[in-house]
Amino acid sequence: MAAFPRLGGVGAAYLQQQLDAFADGTRKNAIMQPIAQGLTPQQRIQVAAYFSSLPKPAAVQDGAARTPSDTGAWLATRGRWDEGIPACAQCHGPGGVGVGENFPPLAGQPAGYLADQLKAWQSGARHPGPLGLMESIARKLKPADVQAVSDYYAGLASKAAAATAAAGRARAGGSTP
Repeated sequence: MAAFPRLGGVGAAYLQQQLDAFADGTRKNAIMQPIAQGLTPQQRIQVAAYFSSLPKPAAVQDGAARTPSDTGAWLATRGRWDEGIPACAQCHGPGGVGVGENFPPLAGQPAGYLADQLKAWQSGARHPGPLGLMESIARKLKPADVQAVSDYYAGLASKAAAATAAAGRARAGGSTP
């Protein structure tokens, strides 16, 4: 579902912060606000803990050579420092696996969801996050950059699924399905 994030394995503290922001109205979403507002603070903690406990997709290290023309991968892994855009991986980790409680995983998130979040930061509709980074970074991205980096991270999910399937076949003693 393009509009909905994958929550499995996302840090509990991050998820709780987002639910609290939906509940108090500082983060807007027509679907999530009424749900979060209908939960007690304790229920929001429990929901965050539940989703955090679910497995996250396998990490994929995409070792392909990068060129500036491969915009999504270039921004994700190297950034565009001459324009003040750091690599996504600097905060969200190699392969977009997420780092700590404040930098959620990007790998495997639907491209539509990622693009919507970047656009929300560009417009100021979403809180800038830790150290106020995301709003200022997102505002430097062109529409094509937003789509390219969103597609790149969404594409890592299919690579992770293929790697997981291959590992499963290898454990089962076969090389083909």
